[in-house]
Amino acid sequence: MNTFIPEGYKSALSIYDTQKAISLLNRIFIDRLAGELNLYRVSAPLFVQADTGINDDLNGVERPVSFDIANTDTMGQVVHSLAKWKRMALKRYNFYPGKGIYTDMNAIRRDEEMDNLHSIYVDQWDWEKIIEEKDRNIDFLKSQVDKIIGVLCDTQLTMQSIYPQLSLGGQINREVFYITAQELEDVYPNLSPKEREHEIAKKYGTVFLMEIGGALRSGKPHDGRAPDYDDWGLNGDILIWYGPLKCAVEISSMGIRVNAESMDKQLKIAGCDDRRNLLYHKMLLNNELPLTIGGGIGQSRISMLLLNKVHVGEVQVSVWDEQTIEVCEKAGIMLL
Repeated sequence: MNTFIPEGYKSALSIYDTQKAISLLNRIFIDRLAGELNLYRVSAPLFVQADTGINDDLNGVERPVSFDIANTDTMGQVVHSLAKWKRMALKRYNFYPGKGIYTDMNAIRRDEEMDNLHSIYVDQWDWEKIIEEKDRNIDFLKSQVDKIIGVLCDTQLTMQSIYPQLSLGGQINREVFYITAQELEDVYPNLSPKEREHEIAKKYGTVFLMEIGGALRSGKPHDGRAPDYDDWGLNGDILIWYGPLKCAVEISSMGIRVNAESMDKQLKIAGCDDRRNLLYHKMLLNNELPLTIGGGIGQSRISMLLLNKVHVGEVQVSVWDEQTIEVCEKAGIMLL
């Protein structure tokens, strides 16, 4: 376990003010994001049927929380994310290009390692919107990233006007630096992927790291990506340099989604051809689902950044290991 508290850290907000501020910034951020991206709120599932292929398998090794459903004689899985479910929902809701949905997604990732930024409980805004074939390009992807960062910076300024003490944490850089995973490896060939992220984020402040999933010239991918939702050539992670923890914080994984051609290719590369007979995959390969772009934006991560917190347990309720509890108690930090 890797929990640590920077020396001299003291929360800028009391426990109660923290709770009020979380509620406020969530409303401000998502209202502005919905306006910028033309998104409409919908309800979301906490679990899906295991045999549909709808659940996100992340890197392919994480174990979903599973349970039997007595009345249907099927197995349910608590979602890891809603990457595939959202696309099917857009088809059912009969939305048109340029219009999309967002939802409050809550998940359990039982195999997540705990540290300052990670817990087994995940809360994020999952969003997805329909696009046209002409939008499946890097420039369109970048335009959506710019809008998300603009909303984040505007929300930060609003929160700092309400709670002036938060201004001491500095400003998120509104200008995004774009770089591919291969370009990043070329710049820092002797560093690990996470070390590369820290270095580039420290240098530029706000970074969108693109083209994640496929193997680089080193023979390894920068990071794992499931082969059946993001197009590996049209995706990326938003990274923010966070001074209090001296590291890059990933606030969003997003991308233009696979079409039939790119999913066919990625399933072969990933050795996942057995998925072709699942409901979601059959619909996509038969061109029965709309072309979309989407992603997830971490609610607790945003709260940490905008409220100057150093541990995710200060802004969300979860279960923690003994080392985390001990370190936080020693530093006078109350975990929610």
